[in-house]
Amino acid sequence: MPIIGLGVWRMEGKSIRDLLINAIKIGYRHIDCAADYQNEAEVGEALTEAFQTGLVKREDLFITTKASGIANLKNSSYFLLWNSDHGHVLEACKDSLKKLRLDHLDLYLVHFPVATRHTGVGTTDSALDEDGVLDIDTTISLETTWHAMEDLVSTGLVRSIGISNYDIFLTRDCLAYSKVKPAVNQIETHPYFQRDSLVKFCQKHGICITAHTPLGGAAANTEWFGSVSCLDDPILKGLADKYNKTVAQIVLRWGIQRNTVVIPKSSKVERLEENFQVFDFELTKEDMDLIKGVDQKYRTNQPAKFWGIDLYA
Repeated sequence: MPIIGLGVWRMEGKSIRDLLINAIKIGYRHIDCAADYQNEAEVGEALTEAFQTGLVKREDLFITTKASGIANLKNSSYFLLWNSDHGHVLEACKDSLKKLRLDHLDLYLVHFPVATRHTGVGTTDSALDEDGVLDIDTTISLETTWHAMEDLVSTGLVRSIGISNYDIFLTRDCLAYSKVKPAVNQIETHPYFQRDSLVKFCQKHGICITAHTPLGGAAANTEWFGSVSCLDDPILKGLADKYNKTVAQIVLRWGIQRNTVVIPKSSKVERLEENFQVFDFELTKEDMDLIKGVDQKYRTNQPAKFWGIDLYA
């Protein structure tokens, strides 16, 4: 599984094609998608072009998608199961495969640890009740969902399965009832939200941590959640000066040296290049310890704003 990937959240239309083709030329081999991003079909078109023109082979790519939720591991695809599809795992998986123009996924993830009222495969709007609160389906357990995910491995539609946004206790439960262990837990983690206990727990049990929001959020997080970015932190800025790198490169390198996979997003080619230039230097142990001290236990991504309920309470 490539240690760095490209997220395609909030990318639309022709920009997706141009960005993906350029990203592949730069060296990206891990693409992180999701049905919730409502652009899987466009991603599929770009991937098909890349394959047909000989730019890259299918087996060279690691494609992650969260469709009604899915994600991806090295040399293939990985998906995330959306909240409203917990009772329709097979149908959701096939829908994402069709849009992405793929015949299998390398990794399929449960997007969030909550099942909601089914709104139709391929739809990703949050199911809210009349009070504007997430309409949770109490008839479907996470264990039931997981066993349906395991069936996808048996059929050959996916090679591996995993989880996303699970805390230690939910991860521990999944390990207890699973026949096929989760390969990945995709979570928010960055210098302001380091989550060492969860990261170490997962790694101890052979679960790879993939860091979404590895830079602590950008314009959308500021706009929607009023988030504060770690990219403005004075200590991180000082390290950027020391290594003659950008703050983003310092943060991504920190994530890589924690043995976590990082999937930053950018809609600018020059930023794609910058984010990929993190393999020509290494942070010292002293500087890694220095970054450990900036942790604020600050979550930037807050679904409660849209769901009317705090999933992490």
